Amino acid sequence: STDLTSTVGYDSIIQHLNDGRKNCKEFEDFLKERAIIEEKYGKELINLSKKKPCGQTELNTLKRSLDVFKQQIDNVGQGHIQLAQTLREEAKKMEDFREKQKLHRKKIELIMEAIHKNRNLQYKKTMEVKQTCCSFLLALLYLSSLSHFWQLFLKLAQTKSALEDSDRSYQQSVTTLEKIREEWQKEHIKACEFFETQECERINYFRNALWLHVNQLSQDCVQNDEKYEEIRKSLEMCSIEKDIDFYVNLRKTGSLAPAPVVYENYYNTQRNATAVRSPVPVAISR
Repeated sequence: STDLTSTVGYDSIIQHLNDGRKNCKEFEDFLKERAIIEEKYGKELINLSKKKPCGQTELNTLKRSLDVFKQQIDNVGQGHIQLAQTLREEAKKMEDFREKQKLHRKKIELIMEAIHKNRNLQYKKTMEVKQTCCSFLLALLYLSSLSHFWQLFLKLAQTKSALEDSDRSYQQSVTTLEKIREEWQKEHIKACEFFETQECERINYFRNALWLHVNQLSQDCVQNDEKYEEIRKSLEMCSIEKDIDFYVNLRKTGSLAPAPVVYENYYNTQRNATAVRSPVPVAISR
């Protein structure tokens, strides 16, 4: 701004930096919330795999596949819990980065606040001295117009002396203000360069943090797919024929089928036995 005492540009920069810090905090909170979700999901998967029956009476190869299935679901749950911890660590790194930038920036802001205050005070003082000098000058001009009156000669001399003193004070104040202005300008440029460097670092850090987060999610998906692949491999080893044979061998009650049932004629057998025991009647001739 052309106004020496204005801080509109500086205030705009500070506001932008505060917004950037707020954005980092929002991403930090996002990671923390995601960590809570991942941990809760992981624990629920582990509880599910341990407590919920899933084909517990199956046998042989299918049973092994189901065991692998539940173990890998447990592993997936453990992976989500580990991911939650990783997300918390990344959130902590973002917090540390944000606080580090805040502390470094605070030093520059204190310097700028002090130099703004000094500049404004000197500017106010200079304007007051200038106003005093102008007042003396107007008084001198007025008295000069009345100098034909002898009683005003002494007053005129005193006013002229006061004007000269005021003018010297004004010159000194302007010189001091100019030195302060130059110092402020140098510090302002240094502060802007520092803030620009910080903003570049923040954007770079934020971008890398987001990139890393996406990579972590992708890696988690890859690791989960590897766990699911173990389930698929186990299912490929599942054999219907083997499971049937295994069950038969486990539960078999014998290797021979029951003998055929043969009909036995108990009626004829009983009658023949009775005939043997009874005497045969003999015919008597006459």
